[in-house]
Amino acid sequence: MIRYMALFWEYIKNYAKTRLTYRADFWIEVISDLLFQGMNLIFILVVFQHTPTLGGWSEAEVVFVYGFFMIPYGVFSTFFGIWNFSERYIVKGEMDRVLTRPAHSLFQVLIENVDPPSLIGSLVGAIIMGICWAELGLPFGVIDVLVLLLLVLGAVLIYAGMYTALSAISFYSDAPTGIVPLIYNIQNYGRYPVNIYNKIIRFFLTWLLPFAFVGVIPASFFLEKKADDLSQLALLTPVMGLIVFGLGLALWNHGVKRYRGAGS
Repeated sequence: MIRYMALFWEYIKNYAKTRLTYRADFWIEVISDLLFQGMNLIFILVVFQHTPTLGGWSEAEVVFVYGFFMIPYGVFSTFFGIWNFSERYIVKGEMDRVLTRPAHSLFQVLIENVDPPSLIGSLVGAIIMGICWAELGLPFGVIDVLVLLLLVLGAVLIYAGMYTALSAISFYSDAPTGIVPLIYNIQNYGRYPVNIYNKIIRFFLTWLLPFAFVGVIPASFFLEKKADDLSQLALLTPVMGLIVFGLGLALWNHGVKRYRGAGS
């Protein structure tokens, strides 16, 4: 563990040196991320200009869920941003370089693509949650902070497991799968109350591609939403995270064993 932490620190220092050389690029990335998240928030606010509630959820509650959604997504994007894995590591052959080094291949790929500016999104999400928390008059204590951290960790693991599995599919095909953009769009459904969808979509988002566990379900714990027993499912988020990440890591390890190199 100490060795891996030392490697991570060295990569972070190299990242900082690069960003200090191109500071404008750093701030452009931060601002563009904030604008993107801002547009999503504006969309929610516009919806509530035409309806007082959404599936029994008030505007403040839905914005609260969106704030929670941003926190694990920002952490995930920082440490698991492997969107271009297939093109860079399989098609261009960089996986061959990774496999010559005495460290786990997934760890190497992750730290080569670390993106600290994405943590700004998590900070903004926490601020949004705090504002809505006060507006809704929700109780707040030390136990709430601990539960929040646990639920965020579970949500991050769900993201990590899903996208690790999607990246691992590239080991079985030399061509980009094209499925990542589709899953990216599906994950956004997790920031809305699942009870607004029909039963099939609700089941799909909860148990097959469990993106409801990265937003609305864990957030419902603090809102104490009883609809569809969401608040009771919230504490399953860490368990779901461990299961999904374990499956994603297993698929990755199997894919690495199957990988035969980029060829000549």
